[in-house]
Amino acid sequence: MKTERVTAAIKRMFQGVQILFVAFGALVLVPLLTGLDPNVALFTAGIGTLIFQMITRMKVPIFLASSFAFIPAITYGVGAWGIPGTLCGLAAAGLLYVLLSFVIRFFGVEVVNRLFPPVVVGPVICIIGLSLAPVAVSMALGMNGDIQVIPVAIALIIAGISLLTTLCVFIFGRGWFKLIPILCGIGAGYLASAAFGILDISSVVSAPWIGVPNFVFPEWNLEAVLFIVPVAIAPAIEHFGDILTIGSVTGKNYLEDPGIHRTMLGDGIATFVASFLGGPPNTTYSEVTGAVALTKQFNPFIMTAAAICAILFAFVSKIGAALHSIPGPVMGGVMILLFGLIASLGINQLITNRVDLSVQKNIVIISIVLVAGIGGLFIPIGDFELAGIGLAAIVGVVLNLVIPEPVSGDGA
Repeated sequence: MKTERVTAAIKRMFQGVQILFVAFGALVLVPLLTGLDPNVALFTAGIGTLIFQMITRMKVPIFLASSFAFIPAITYGVGAWGIPGTLCGLAAAGLLYVLLSFVIRFFGVEVVNRLFPPVVVGPVICIIGLSLAPVAVSMALGMNGDIQVIPVAIALIIAGISLLTTLCVFIFGRGWFKLIPILCGIGAGYLASAAFGILDISSVVSAPWIGVPNFVFPEWNLEAVLFIVPVAIAPAIEHFGDILTIGSVTGKNYLEDPGIHRTMLGDGIATFVASFLGGPPNTTYSEVTGAVALTKQFNPFIMTAAAICAILFAFVSKIGAALHSIPGPVMGGVMILLFGLIASLGINQLITNRVDLSVQKNIVIISIVLVAGIGGLFIPIGDFELAGIGLAAIVGVVLNLVIPEPVSGDGA
């Protein structure tokens, strides 16, 4: 009996490593792009998943890790206020999730759907992807800011290899390979960089095997709070879709048990804790849902094993050094596809929810949200500026509430 338990534990740990392997590429991409520490991101992903499991009573087989939705806000914040100030805004975003979980618990999901309908959330998600497009192209061209660090010809070849590999795995991959297109693309680009002689692994060689992640603690910054909190609207609404998806895979209604208010609370607390350690906001990972669907392994303890593995790997310093050694064109090639996919998810929100673009209210909201978000509109508030995705989200919510619904029978 004891041998069987040990065997089962080893099997779950191995399955947990597989889950972490699936999530790894997307997990570390956010800190690498925003200036956060990837080892800290590993640690907070593990801690966040364990927190989520405790709050949801170990009922949902899902893994939490870095959210792409916050990449533009974090990138801007790190440059404007530094990492500690940005973390303050991310902590506040986590508290918004917590607030929404209580709203859902006491007033029902309908209130949230009324405030943040697809006609608002869809274009906001589009902005997240489109606003990052210049970053992807710049890195693919071998640039670091305004400085050309790698010759354009070489950079484009490496970025092309990275992008082509990601595309092939994404479109033609089967089984486990289909779940790791980002990892495959980065791996191919990394090898190509070595072949072209632009790969510097001296930091990997000199890095110790074991070390404590570079934890960073937040500092109060009201401007960061005003800028980042509205960004959380889009991933908060996407959370509903993620929970519905994993429920359809396992055949269970997680909206009822443990309840969408508990899963939202789990995301919020996990994000809040991550921000107090220097990690990016947490979100449920669709790649992991795909792995669950592929393996038919619905035991939440597998996610516990994945979380423990993530925490352990966070203390392997060579992992972080290896990730930091990835040349820019490699990341740029992957991001050209990835950021485009994020924008297309916003369009999919509109299509799936059958948002009628012949209705004047809908087309007005979408048009103004897109231009405000992509065009760089900002509103000065004292010494602060409300701008970017956050401002676009607020504008969308206000317009949706203020503009009257069309009279039945009215078209455009």
